[in-house]
Amino acid sequence: MTRLPLCCAPLQHHWPLPRPIPGAVLVSCPFDPAALAADDFQRAAIPQTASLQRSVAKRKAEYLAGRVCARAALQRLDGRDYIPGTRDDRAPIWPAGISGSITHGTGWAAAVVAHSHDCQGIGIDQESLLSHERAERLAGEILTTAELQRLDPAQLGFGVSLTFSLKESLFKALYPIVQQRFYFEHAEIVEWSSDGFARLRLLTELSAEWHHGRELEGQFVLNGDQLLSLVST
Repeated sequence: MTRLPLCCAPLQHHWPLPRPIPGAVLVSCPFDPAALAADDFQRAAIPQTASLQRSVAKRKAEYLAGRVCARAALQRLDGRDYIPGTRDDRAPIWPAGISGSITHGTGWAAAVVAHSHDCQGIGIDQESLLSHERAERLAGEILTTAELQRLDPAQLGFGVSLTFSLKESLFKALYPIVQQRFYFEHAEIVEWSSDGFARLRLLTELSAEWHHGRELEGQFVLNGDQLLSLVST
């Protein structure tokens, strides 16, 4: 029988974003790296990779919390007991026929899963809001020229944070499908609204289906200084 690691608070089975995705399950978990116990991986029956064994407590706790959420989400989805492994490119290994994504930020982790026939790809990302000063430094790396022109200077920190997070979610949703990397300049946020919805557009050719100009919907929610975004196909 598996137990919850001491570094993890009780799991939350909920949908914190504006619009549920039919067939998708999201599980989240607050966690505290300072509370990580030496036997927490054994307690949760989650194996450690060799590189993880050499990692600091923060990295161990966020990995552990993310995998605990992923296992619980899969159990709720269809009853299977499965812990995603890790590919050489650090992407989670999901079972055949499953789309999924894991995120972890400051003291909080989450996983979302769905059957591939319900959702071809799904990506979730959590970020702490950037300060105005840091957003100024990073804006040129994250935003396209068109995005910079549309950006409201009064919302610089939020706008850059949102663009970063949505593009991370987009990558997580599409990379397992197209199996090729793409970067910040290869997509743009066309528009977003205060009720938590956004529209993204690809600016590169990833495949015949995922081509330049293809648009996708995204959604997001802000809780304090923590921003959560999701893109699904």
